[in-house]
Amino acid sequence: MKRRYNGRSALGLLILILMLAVFGQTSAQTEGVIKLAQFKGPVTPVLAAYIERAIADAETSGAAALVIELDTPGGSVDITKGITQQMTGAAVPIIVYVAPRGAHAGSAGTFITLAGHLAAMAPGSSIGAASPVGSEGADLPETLKAKETNILVADIKNLAARRGETAAAWAEKAVAEAAAATADEALALGVIDAVAVDVPDLLRQLDGRTVQVGSAELTLRLSDLPVEDVPLSPLEGFLNQLTNPALAAILLTIGLNAILFEISSPGGYAAGIVGVVCLLLAFYALGTLNANWAGLGFILIAFVLFVLDIKAPTHGALTLGGIVSFVLGAYMLFNTPNVQVPWAAILGSAIATAAFFAFAIAKALAAQRRQPTTGAEGLIGRVAEVRQALTPEGMVLAEGELWRAVSESGPLAAGERAVITGREGFQLRVRRA
Repeated sequence: MKRRYNGRSALGLLILILMLAVFGQTSAQTEGVIKLAQFKGPVTPVLAAYIERAIADAETSGAAALVIELDTPGGSVDITKGITQQMTGAAVPIIVYVAPRGAHAGSAGTFITLAGHLAAMAPGSSIGAASPVGSEGADLPETLKAKETNILVADIKNLAARRGETAAAWAEKAVAEAAAATADEALALGVIDAVAVDVPDLLRQLDGRTVQVGSAELTLRLSDLPVEDVPLSPLEGFLNQLTNPALAAILLTIGLNAILFEISSPGGYAAGIVGVVCLLLAFYALGTLNANWAGLGFILIAFVLFVLDIKAPTHGALTLGGIVSFVLGAYMLFNTPNVQVPWAAILGSAIATAAFFAFAIAKALAAQRRQPTTGAEGLIGRVAEVRQALTPEGMVLAEGELWRAVSESGPLAAGERAVITGREGFQLRVRRA
Protein backbone atom coordinates (compact mmCIF):
# COMPACT_ATOMS: atom_id res chain seq x y z
CA MET A 1 0.00 0.00 0.00
CA LYS A 2 2.73 2.32 0.86
CA ARG A 3 4.42 1.76 -2.47
CA ARG A 4 1.11 2.25 -4.29
CA TYR A 5 0.51 5.47 -2.40
CA ASN A 6 3.97 6.75 -3.25
CA GLY A 7 3.40 5.90 -6.93
CA ARG A 8 0.11 7.73 -6.96
CA SER A 9 1.68 10.70 -5.21
CA ALA A 10 4.48 10.83 -7.73
CA LEU A 11 1.99 10.63 -10.60
CA GLY A 12 -0.15 13.40 -9.07
CA LEU A 13 2.89 15.58 -8.54
CA LEU A 14 3.93 15.07 -12.17
CA ILE A 15 0.43 15.99 -13.38
CA LEU A 16 0.43 19.08 -11.15
CA ILE A 17 3.83 20.18 -12.52
CA LEU A 18 2.62 19.72 -16.09
CA MET A 19 -0.57 21.68 -15.38
CA LEU A 20 1.39 24.50 -13.80
CA ALA A 21 3.76 24.54 -16.76
CA VAL A 22 0.90 24.69 -19.25
CA PHE A 23 -0.98 27.26 -17.18
CA GLY A 24 2.16 29.35 -16.85
CA GLN A 25 2.70 29.17 -20.61
CA THR A 26 -0.81 30.15 -21.67
CA SER A 27 -1.28 32.99 -19.19
CA ALA A 28 2.21 34.47 -19.01
CA GLN A 29 2.15 38.12 -18.01
CA THR A 30 4.21 40.42 -20.23
CA GLU A 31 6.43 42.88 -18.38
CA GLY A 32 8.71 45.82 -19.06
CA VAL A 33 7.95 48.79 -21.28
CA ILE A 34 6.20 49.42 -24.59
CA LYS A 35 8.56 50.17 -27.46
CA LEU A 36 7.15 52.54 -30.09
CA ALA A 37 8.52 52.76 -33.65
CA GLN A 38 6.98 55.41 -35.91
CA PHE A 39 7.44 55.44 -39.68
CA LYS A 40 5.96 57.45 -42.53
CA GLY A 41 7.01 56.82 -46.11
CA PRO A 42 7.25 54.12 -48.76
CA VAL A 43 8.41 50.59 -48.01
CA THR A 44 12.15 50.78 -48.70
CA PRO A 45 15.30 49.22 -47.25
CA VAL A 46 15.17 52.01 -44.66
CA LEU A 47 11.91 50.65 -43.22
CA ALA A 48 13.25 47.08 -43.28
CA ALA A 49 16.37 48.08 -41.34
CA TYR A 50 14.34 50.21 -38.92
CA ILE A 51 11.86 47.44 -38.08
CA GLU A 52 14.66 44.90 -37.69
CA ARG A 53 16.43 47.23 -35.25
CA ALA A 54 13.20 47.99 -33.36
CA ILE A 55 12.43 44.26 -32.95
CA ALA A 56 15.94 43.55 -31.70
CA ASP A 57 15.69 46.47 -29.25
CA ALA A 58 12.33 45.25 -27.94
CA GLU A 59 13.58 41.67 -27.54
CA THR A 60 16.84 42.52 -25.77
CA SER A 61 15.16 45.02 -23.42
CA GLY A 62 12.39 42.59 -22.45
CA ALA A 63 9.65 44.90 -23.72
CA ALA A 64 6.04 43.92 -23.20
CA ALA A 65 5.27 44.75 -26.82
CA LEU A 66 6.49 46.64 -29.85
CA VAL A 67 4.05 49.11 -31.41
CA ILE A 68 4.78 50.02 -35.04
CA GLU A 69 2.93 53.21 -35.98
CA LEU A 70 2.73 53.04 -39.75
CA ASP A 71 1.71 55.34 -42.59
CA THR A 72 2.83 54.04 -45.98
CA PRO A 73 1.60 53.97 -49.58
CA GLY A 74 3.39 50.65 -50.11
CA GLY A 75 6.52 49.62 -51.93
CA SER A 76 8.70 46.71 -52.95
CA VAL A 77 7.24 43.19 -52.67
CA ASP A 78 10.64 41.65 -51.91
CA ILE A 79 11.36 44.12 -49.10
CA THR A 80 7.86 43.56 -47.70
CA LYS A 81 8.38 39.80 -47.56
CA GLY A 82 11.58 40.31 -45.60
CA ILE A 83 9.78 42.60 -43.14
CA THR A 84 6.85 40.21 -42.60
CA GLN A 85 9.30 37.34 -41.99
CA GLN A 86 11.07 39.40 -39.33
CA MET A 87 7.76 40.24 -37.68
CA THR A 88 6.30 36.72 -37.67
CA GLY A 89 9.55 35.33 -36.29
CA ALA A 90 9.88 37.92 -33.53
CA ALA A 91 9.99 36.84 -29.88
CA VAL A 92 8.08 39.93 -28.75
CA PRO A 93 4.39 40.79 -29.41
CA ILE A 94 4.11 43.26 -32.30
CA ILE A 95 1.17 45.64 -32.67
CA VAL A 96 0.85 47.47 -35.98
CA TYR A 97 -1.03 50.75 -35.64
CA VAL A 98 -2.03 52.57 -38.84
CA ALA A 99 -1.93 56.19 -37.70
CA PRO A 100 -2.34 59.14 -37.42
CA ARG A 101 -5.75 60.16 -38.74
CA GLY A 102 -5.71 60.06 -42.53
CA ALA A 103 -2.85 57.54 -42.65
CA HIS A 104 -2.88 54.68 -45.13
CA ALA A 105 -1.53 51.15 -45.07
CA GLY A 106 -1.63 50.71 -48.80
CA SER A 107 -0.36 47.87 -50.93
CA ALA A 108 2.67 46.48 -49.08
CA GLY A 109 1.48 48.22 -45.93
CA THR A 110 -1.51 45.85 -45.84
CA PHE A 111 0.83 42.86 -45.58
CA ILE A 112 2.86 44.53 -42.81
CA THR A 113 -0.31 45.35 -40.85
CA LEU A 114 -1.59 41.78 -41.06
CA ALA A 115 1.83 40.42 -40.04
CA GLY A 116 1.47 41.97 -36.60
CA HIS A 117 0.23 39.85 -33.70
CA LEU A 118 -2.40 42.55 -33.23
CA ALA A 119 -3.45 45.39 -35.53
CA ALA A 120 -5.26 48.68 -35.07
CA MET A 121 -6.10 51.80 -37.03
CA ALA A 122 -6.78 55.42 -36.24
CA PRO A 123 -10.15 56.92 -37.19
CA GLY A 124 -10.07 58.21 -40.75
CA SER A 125 -7.26 55.90 -41.84
CA SER A 126 -7.50 53.23 -44.55
CA ILE A 127 -6.01 49.93 -45.59
CA GLY A 128 -5.89 47.78 -48.72
CA ALA A 129 -5.44 48.10 -52.49
CA ALA A 130 -2.62 45.56 -52.56
CA SER A 131 -2.85 44.45 -56.19
CA PRO A 132 0.49 43.83 -57.93
CA VAL A 133 1.57 46.33 -60.58
CA GLY A 134 4.67 46.83 -62.70
CA SER A 135 7.63 48.76 -61.36
CA GLU A 136 6.76 51.68 -63.66
CA GLY A 137 3.06 51.81 -62.82
CA ALA A 138 1.86 49.90 -65.89
CA ASP A 139 -0.20 46.74 -65.71
CA LEU A 140 1.77 43.52 -65.76
CA PRO A 141 1.42 41.10 -68.68
CA GLU A 142 -1.55 38.81 -68.12
CA THR A 143 0.41 35.63 -67.34
CA LEU A 144 2.89 37.36 -65.07
CA LYS A 145 0.12 39.27 -63.32
CA ALA A 146 -1.79 36.04 -62.63
CA LYS A 147 1.36 34.43 -61.25
CA GLU A 148 2.22 37.38 -59.01
CA THR A 149 -1.38 37.72 -57.84
CA ASN A 150 -1.67 34.05 -56.88
CA ILE A 151 1.59 34.17 -54.91
CA LEU A 152 0.57 37.35 -53.07
CA VAL A 153 -2.93 35.96 -52.37
CA ALA A 154 -1.39 32.90 -50.75
CA ASP A 155 0.97 35.06 -48.69
CA ILE A 156 -1.70 37.44 -47.44
CA LYS A 157 -4.14 34.61 -46.63
CA ASN A 158 -1.45 33.00 -44.49
CA LEU A 159 -0.96 36.28 -42.61
CA ALA A 160 -4.71 36.84 -42.14
CA ALA A 161 -5.63 33.23 -41.34
CA ARG A 162 -5.54 33.71 -37.55
CA ARG A 163 -8.00 36.57 -37.87
CA GLY A 164 -10.79 34.40 -39.19
CA GLU A 165 -12.35 33.47 -42.52
CA THR A 166 -13.98 36.85 -43.08
CA ALA A 167 -10.69 38.70 -42.65
CA ALA A 168 -8.87 36.20 -44.86
CA ALA A 169 -11.52 36.59 -47.59
CA TRP A 170 -11.17 40.37 -47.52
CA ALA A 171 -7.37 40.11 -47.58
CA GLU A 172 -7.65 37.99 -50.72
CA LYS A 173 -9.83 40.65 -52.35
CA ALA A 174 -7.31 43.34 -51.35
CA VAL A 175 -4.80 41.61 -53.62
CA ALA A 176 -7.00 40.13 -56.33
CA GLU A 177 -9.46 43.04 -56.66
CA ALA A 178 -7.58 45.97 -55.06
CA ALA A 179 -10.19 46.13 -52.28
CA ALA A 180 -9.72 48.77 -49.58
CA ALA A 181 -11.41 49.45 -46.26
CA THR A 182 -11.80 52.23 -43.75
CA ALA A 183 -10.87 51.73 -40.11
CA ASP A 184 -14.45 50.91 -39.06
CA GLU A 185 -14.91 48.54 -42.00
CA ALA A 186 -11.64 46.77 -41.21
CA LEU A 187 -12.71 46.34 -37.59
CA ALA A 188 -16.08 44.89 -38.61
CA LEU A 189 -14.34 42.45 -40.95
CA GLY A 190 -11.93 41.33 -38.25
CA VAL A 191 -8.94 42.60 -40.22
CA ILE A 192 -7.87 44.71 -37.23
CA ASP A 193 -8.46 44.41 -33.50
CA ALA A 194 -9.22 48.01 -32.52
CA VAL A 195 -9.85 51.54 -33.73
CA ALA A 196 -7.87 53.85 -31.45
CA VAL A 197 -7.45 57.62 -31.45
CA ASP A 198 -3.88 57.50 -30.08
CA VAL A 199 -1.30 55.16 -28.57
CA PRO A 200 -2.61 55.35 -24.95
CA ASP A 201 -6.11 54.54 -26.22
CA LEU A 202 -4.64 51.67 -28.25
CA LEU A 203 -2.90 50.19 -25.21
CA ARG A 204 -6.05 50.47 -23.09
CA GLN A 205 -8.14 48.65 -25.68
CA LEU A 206 -5.64 45.85 -26.25
CA ASP A 207 -4.82 45.34 -22.56
CA GLY A 208 -5.61 41.77 -21.56
CA ARG A 209 -5.60 40.35 -25.11
CA THR A 210 -3.93 36.98 -25.59
CA VAL A 211 -1.57 36.51 -28.53
CA GLN A 212 0.46 33.61 -29.86
CA VAL A 213 4.15 34.48 -29.99
CA GLY A 214 6.09 31.52 -31.29
CA SER A 215 4.93 28.52 -29.27
CA ALA A 216 3.80 30.58 -26.26
CA GLU A 217 0.52 32.31 -25.54
CA LEU A 218 0.99 35.66 -23.87
CA THR A 219 -1.61 37.76 -22.12
CA LEU A 220 -0.73 41.40 -22.70
CA ARG A 221 -0.64 43.83 -19.77
CA LEU A 222 -0.17 47.17 -21.49
CA SER A 223 -2.23 49.96 -20.00
CA ASP A 224 0.06 50.92 -17.10
CA LEU A 225 3.40 50.49 -18.83
CA PRO A 226 5.61 53.39 -19.95
CA VAL A 227 6.14 53.97 -23.68
CA GLU A 228 9.68 54.39 -25.03
CA ASP A 229 10.35 55.62 -28.55
CA VAL A 230 12.65 53.79 -30.93
CA PRO A 231 13.54 56.74 -33.19
CA LEU A 232 14.97 56.59 -36.66
CA SER A 233 18.72 57.03 -36.63
CA PRO A 234 19.99 60.25 -38.27
CA LEU A 235 21.08 58.26 -41.34
CA GLU A 236 17.76 56.40 -41.54
CA GLY A 237 15.87 59.68 -41.20
CA PHE A 238 17.98 61.33 -43.90
CA LEU A 239 17.58 58.43 -46.34
CA ASN A 240 13.86 58.26 -45.64
CA GLN A 241 13.49 61.97 -46.40
CA LEU A 242 15.21 61.38 -49.73
CA THR A 243 12.32 59.13 -50.78
CA ASN A 244 10.09 62.21 -50.87
CA PRO A 245 9.33 62.65 -54.61
CA ALA A 246 9.35 66.44 -54.31
CA LEU A 247 12.82 66.43 -52.76
CA ALA A 248 14.06 63.96 -55.39
CA ALA A 249 12.82 66.27 -58.17
CA ILE A 250 14.53 69.29 -56.60
CA LEU A 251 17.82 67.42 -56.11
CA LEU A 252 17.74 66.22 -59.72
CA THR A 253 17.17 69.76 -61.00
CA ILE A 254 19.89 71.28 -58.83
CA GLY A 255 22.33 68.56 -59.83
CA LEU A 256 21.81 69.01 -63.56
CA ASN A 257 21.98 72.81 -63.33
CA ALA A 258 25.18 72.68 -61.26
CA ILE A 259 26.83 70.28 -63.71
CA LEU A 260 25.94 72.52 -66.67
CA PHE A 261 27.22 75.57 -64.81
CA GLU A 262 30.52 73.78 -64.10
CA ILE A 263 30.86 72.81 -67.77
CA SER A 264 30.19 76.36 -68.93
CA SER A 265 32.53 77.92 -66.34
CA PRO A 266 35.18 75.30 -65.52
CA GLY A 267 37.88 75.74 -62.93
CA GLY A 268 36.05 76.27 -59.65
CA TYR A 269 34.99 72.65 -59.09
CA ALA A 270 32.51 73.64 -56.35
CA ALA A 271 29.50 73.61 -58.69
CA GLY A 272 30.61 70.30 -60.17
CA ILE A 273 30.99 68.66 -56.75
CA VAL A 274 27.58 69.96 -55.62
CA GLY A 275 26.04 68.73 -58.86
CA VAL A 276 27.49 65.23 -58.58
CA VAL A 277 26.40 64.88 -54.93
CA CYS A 278 22.87 66.08 -55.71
CA LEU A 279 22.59 63.72 -58.69
CA LEU A 280 23.77 60.73 -56.64
CA LEU A 281 21.23 61.50 -53.90
CA ALA A 282 18.50 61.96 -56.52
CA PHE A 283 19.37 58.64 -58.18
CA TYR A 284 19.20 56.89 -54.79
CA ALA A 285 15.74 58.34 -54.20
CA LEU A 286 14.56 57.44 -57.70
CA GLY A 287 15.87 53.90 -57.25
CA THR A 288 13.94 53.37 -54.01
CA LEU A 289 10.81 54.83 -55.64
CA ASN A 290 11.08 52.45 -58.63
CA ALA A 291 11.10 55.46 -60.94
CA ASN A 292 10.31 55.23 -64.65
CA TRP A 293 13.77 55.98 -66.03
CA ALA A 294 12.40 56.89 -69.47
CA GLY A 295 11.40 60.18 -67.88
CA LEU A 296 15.05 60.96 -67.19
CA GLY A 297 15.67 60.95 -70.96
CA PHE A 298 13.09 63.69 -71.48
CA ILE A 299 14.65 65.74 -68.66
CA LEU A 300 18.09 65.47 -70.29
CA ILE A 301 16.57 66.53 -73.63
CA ALA A 302 15.07 69.54 -71.85
CA PHE A 303 18.49 70.67 -70.62
CA VAL A 304 19.99 70.19 -74.07
CA LEU A 305 17.28 72.47 -75.48
CA PHE A 306 17.96 75.06 -72.77
CA VAL A 307 21.68 75.11 -73.63
CA LEU A 308 21.07 75.28 -77.39
CA ASP A 309 18.72 78.23 -76.92
CA ILE A 310 21.60 80.29 -75.55
CA LYS A 311 23.47 80.00 -78.86
CA ALA A 312 20.45 80.00 -81.17
CA PRO A 313 19.87 83.11 -83.35
CA THR A 314 16.25 83.25 -82.21
CA HIS A 315 15.55 82.79 -78.53
CA GLY A 316 12.51 81.45 -76.65
CA ALA A 317 11.22 78.60 -78.80
CA LEU A 318 13.80 76.08 -77.59
CA THR A 319 13.34 77.17 -73.98
CA LEU A 320 9.59 76.63 -74.29
CA GLY A 321 10.22 73.18 -75.75
CA GLY A 322 12.62 72.48 -72.89
CA ILE A 323 9.98 73.38 -70.30
CA VAL A 324 7.46 71.03 -71.92
CA SER A 325 10.06 68.24 -72.12
CA PHE A 326 11.08 68.78 -68.48
CA VAL A 327 7.52 68.63 -67.15
CA LEU A 328 6.69 65.56 -69.26
CA GLY A 329 9.90 63.81 -68.17
CA ALA A 330 9.37 64.56 -64.49
CA TYR A 331 5.79 63.31 -64.68
CA MET A 332 6.93 60.06 -66.29
CA LEU A 333 9.73 59.72 -63.76
CA PHE A 334 7.40 59.84 -60.76
CA ASN A 335 4.31 58.24 -62.29
CA THR A 336 4.99 54.97 -60.46
CA PRO A 337 3.02 52.77 -58.05
CA ASN A 338 2.46 54.17 -54.56
CA VAL A 339 4.04 57.55 -55.43
CA GLN A 340 2.13 60.80 -55.68
CA VAL A 341 3.40 62.94 -58.55
CA PRO A 342 4.90 66.10 -56.93
CA TRP A 343 3.35 68.62 -59.32
CA ALA A 344 4.28 71.65 -57.21
CA ALA A 345 7.97 70.66 -57.15
CA ILE A 346 7.96 69.74 -60.85
CA LEU A 347 6.39 73.00 -62.02
CA GLY A 348 8.50 75.04 -59.61
CA SER A 349 11.71 73.35 -60.79
CA ALA A 350 10.74 73.82 -64.45
CA ILE A 351 10.03 77.53 -63.96
CA ALA A 352 13.22 78.07 -61.91
CA THR A 353 15.35 76.26 -64.52
CA ALA A 354 13.74 78.18 -67.39
CA ALA A 355 14.33 81.45 -65.52
CA PHE A 356 17.99 80.52 -64.98
CA PHE A 357 18.54 79.84 -68.66
CA ALA A 358 16.54 82.92 -69.67
CA PHE A 359 18.93 84.94 -67.49
CA ALA A 360 21.87 83.23 -69.20
CA ILE A 361 20.39 84.03 -72.64
CA ALA A 362 19.90 87.67 -71.68
CA LYS A 363 23.51 87.92 -70.53
CA ALA A 364 24.74 86.29 -73.74
CA LEU A 365 22.74 88.75 -75.86
CA ALA A 366 24.02 91.70 -73.82
CA ALA A 367 27.59 90.49 -74.31
CA GLN A 368 27.06 90.27 -78.07
CA ARG A 369 25.72 93.83 -78.22
CA ARG A 370 28.22 95.40 -75.85
CA GLN A 371 30.75 97.83 -77.31
CA PRO A 372 34.25 96.29 -77.28
CA THR A 373 36.49 97.84 -74.64
CA THR A 374 39.87 96.35 -75.54
CA GLY A 375 41.98 95.95 -78.68
CA ALA A 376 41.74 97.95 -81.88
CA GLU A 377 37.95 97.43 -82.07
CA GLY A 378 37.69 99.09 -78.67
CA LEU A 379 38.87 102.39 -80.24
CA ILE A 380 35.74 102.78 -82.38
CA GLY A 381 33.52 105.45 -80.92
CA ARG A 382 36.34 106.91 -78.79
CA VAL A 383 37.41 110.57 -79.04
CA ALA A 384 40.92 111.33 -80.39
CA GLU A 385 42.95 114.56 -80.47
CA VAL A 386 44.37 115.76 -83.78
CA ARG A 387 48.13 116.13 -83.45
CA GLN A 388 48.99 116.67 -87.11
CA ALA A 389 46.38 118.40 -89.25
CA LEU A 390 44.19 116.06 -91.25
CA THR A 391 44.09 117.24 -94.87
CA PRO A 392 42.57 114.74 -95.07
CA GLU A 393 45.38 112.54 -93.67
CA GLY A 394 47.45 113.24 -90.60
CA MET A 395 48.11 111.99 -87.05
CA VAL A 396 45.80 111.66 -84.03
CA LEU A 397 46.35 110.68 -80.39
CA ALA A 398 44.00 107.94 -79.25
CA GLU A 399 44.21 106.11 -75.88
CA GLY A 400 47.77 107.34 -75.37
CA GLU A 401 48.99 106.17 -78.81
CA LEU A 402 49.67 108.03 -82.08
CA TRP A 403 47.78 106.71 -85.07
CA ARG A 404 47.72 107.66 -88.72
CA ALA A 405 44.22 108.84 -89.51
CA VAL A 406 42.09 110.06 -92.41
CA SER A 407 39.24 112.52 -91.94
CA GLU A 408 35.80 111.72 -93.33
CA SER A 409 34.42 115.21 -92.59
CA GLY A 410 36.85 117.55 -94.22
CA PRO A 411 40.14 119.04 -92.96
CA LEU A 412 40.79 119.07 -89.21
CA ALA A 413 43.35 121.37 -87.60
CA ALA A 414 45.80 120.29 -84.95
CA GLY A 415 44.24 120.39 -81.50
CA GLU A 416 40.70 119.65 -82.70
CA ARG A 417 38.82 116.64 -81.40
CA ALA A 418 37.63 113.80 -83.63
CA VAL A 419 35.52 110.66 -83.17
CA ILE A 420 36.97 107.39 -84.42
CA THR A 421 34.53 105.70 -86.83
CA GLY A 422 36.58 102.81 -88.18
CA ARG A 423 39.90 101.20 -88.77
CA GLU A 424 41.72 99.93 -91.87
CA GLY A 425 44.91 98.17 -90.94
CA PHE A 426 47.03 100.65 -89.03
CA GLN A 427 45.03 103.70 -90.14
CA LEU A 428 41.96 105.09 -88.39
CA ARG A 429 38.97 106.79 -89.96
CA VAL A 430 37.68 109.79 -88.03
CA ARG A 431 35.13 112.56 -88.28
CA ARG A 432 34.76 115.93 -86.60
CA ALA A 433 33.52 115.59 -83.01
